[in-house]
Amino acid sequence: MEELEWVARQFEADRSRLEGIAYRMLGSRAEAEDAVQESWLRLMRVEPAAVDNLSGWLTTVTGRVCLDRLKSRNWRSEIVTEVDLAEPEDPAVDHDPAQAAIVADSVGAALMVVLDSMAPEERVAFVLHDVFAVPFDAIGEILDRSADAARQLASRGRRRVQGTQAVPTVDVVQHRSLVEAFLRAARAGDFEALVRLLHPDVVLQPDQAALRMGSRPETRGAREVAAAVSGGARGTRLVLANGLPALAWAPGGRIRSVIEFTVVDEQITALIVTADEDRIAALGVVPLTD
Repeated sequence: MEELEWVARQFEADRSRLEGIAYRMLGSRAEAEDAVQESWLRLMRVEPAAVDNLSGWLTTVTGRVCLDRLKSRNWRSEIVTEVDLAEPEDPAVDHDPAQAAIVADSVGAALMVVLDSMAPEERVAFVLHDVFAVPFDAIGEILDRSADAARQLASRGRRRVQGTQAVPTVDVVQHRSLVEAFLRAARAGDFEALVRLLHPDVVLQPDQAALRMGSRPETRGAREVAAAVSGGARGTRLVLANGLPALAWAPGGRIRSVIEFTVVDEQITALIVTADEDRIAALGVVPLTD
């Protein structure tokens, strides 16, 4: 009984990450939740002591479940049956996996459009490697391919993303850096640091649900917005929302509101505060390490 409880706790701790993986593979939050639930049912059919790395095992099984579901769809794109290992190596493969995950995930809804044009194997390889930094040997195991074949599948997917006009140009590394700096300054109550991060004409825009929760009304100006947020970041953590670094206020682990940021020329020009539950659900919030 104690072992089962431990496994259940570990699964719940990993659920958000697994649902993030499944959502980006399947493009449907309901399907993603079903896929993760199926992974849990499969876990219940194995001996937990036989699983060396539970998180890795769950990633593998979730990936296979998603691959099966993708293959069952009617794809307009060509199904990849072979991988040309002689293709030129994509220079993006060697960059920092953590940075690659942020950049790949940053395109939000536009990325979903491109993902829908990929064959199932391409989509799985690209999402797992470029968005979640899963190594190619593990991806190859999911796809029943070699690590080199998985690398080339991810490379093909990456070229589709880079070649589409649907994907906006976003300096996501700078975006995350500014959001992290904002969070540090807000937590510390560092008013001057906040003012330096904010554009002189920055606007803080809460929705009606946020106003009902006690948010400040619409506020404009760097010093005014800094005064409104300084020292008020307790219970707030770094997340991805709609594919971009953002902040979520999650007291007790439940997300009550999300702050999205608009960044222009290395300054924050807008903070959009959302507390509406349906809107938060549509943002596809994924926790990040801060």
